Amino acid sequence: MATKIIVNNNGSFRIKGEDIELLDSNGKRYGLNGRTKISLCRCGQSKTKPFCDATHKTNGFQSVCEAYEMPPILPKI
Repeated sequence: MATKIIVNNNGSFRIKGEDIELLDSNGKRYGLNGRTKISLCRCGQSKTKPFCDATHKTNGFQSVCEAYEMPPILPKI
């Protein structure tokens, strides 16, 4: 099963997959203890960043994103 990232309206990024690997900017791995589902904060107010703690429900965060096709990748010159 491919890893899926779901952009929840007015909420988190939900990641589902059998082998999720999450790294910080230094390449250090977050210990997910076998989780196959995690939620990452989009509102910026979570006390457990980068993970979502549902603060978006009380701070008025709003963001509705609908899927679209990205433009083709331009060739490198």
